[in-house]
Amino acid sequence: MTTASGKQRLDWILSPEPALDLRGPGAGLVVGVLALQGDFREHRVMLEKLGARTREVRKAADLAGLDGLVIPGGESTTMHKLMAAYDIAEPVKAFAAGGGVIYGTCAGLITVARGTVEGRPPTLGLMDIVARRNAFGRQVRSFEADLTVAGLEDGPVHAVFIRAPWVESAGPCVDVLATWDGHIVAAREDAVLVTAFHPELTDDTRLHELFITMIRRRQGAAAGADEAPAGCDAGEPGRAAAAAGHR
Repeated sequence: MTTASGKQRLDWILSPEPALDLRGPGAGLVVGVLALQGDFREHRVMLEKLGARTREVRKAADLAGLDGLVIPGGESTTMHKLMAAYDIAEPVKAFAAGGGVIYGTCAGLITVARGTVEGRPPTLGLMDIVARRNAFGRQVRSFEADLTVAGLEDGPVHAVFIRAPWVESAGPCVDVLATWDGHIVAAREDAVLVTAFHPELTDDTRLHELFITMIRRRQGAAAGADEAPAGCDAGEPGRAAAAAGHR
C-alpha cells in the first residue's frame, strides 16, 4: 500500500492484510483499532477473520459509529504521548462512557487501568485495576505459556508475553479470567476486557471472539434485552479470585 505522498507504508509490508469473513461471529460489527503505535494491524487481521469490519483509529472522528475499540500492545509511555498529541484520550473515555466496548492488550491493559504501580504514564481510568509495567522483565525475558482462561472452551490459550505487565491489584467488580505465577494476566469489568499477553500474534481467535460476545451483549442490553442487575455479581467465573486476594 502507498500513502498519498507515494511512499510505501512499512506496516503494510511487515504485517498481513485483513481478509473479511462475512460469515464470522463478528459480521455486521465495525470495530476500531487504535493505530497510533504498536501491533494494530494484527488485531485487524484477527477481527476481520471473525467477520467484523475494522477501522484504524487515529483521531476523534474515527470513533464515530464504532461498536468496539481495541487498544493494542506497544509502549505505554509512547502511546500516552501520542494519544495526547492526537487529542484522543478524552474521546476514547467518552466512547467508553457511551457504551463502547474496549479490549486492551499488553500496553493497552496499562492504558485502560485506573493507575499504575509506578505512577506513570497517565491512564484512562476505564477499569478498576492497577497495572505493573514490564512486570515480567525486559524484552529478553519475554516468554510463551499455556493459560487456562475462565469461560473459554477447547483447552488452554497459548499466550505470548512481550515485556508484559500484570494486574497488581483489582477492584471487587473485576472478573479475573487468567493468572500466571500468581499474577492476574487477563480480566474484564463491565465492558472492558484486558490481557497482558498478545492473542493477535497467534492463530487462536477465542479472546477476540469473547470481545465480540461482549459487544453483542452490550448491544442487547441497550435494546432492552438481557439487562444485567445493578452492581457486580461476585459469583461470576473468576471474580472470587479478585475479591479474595488481588486488591
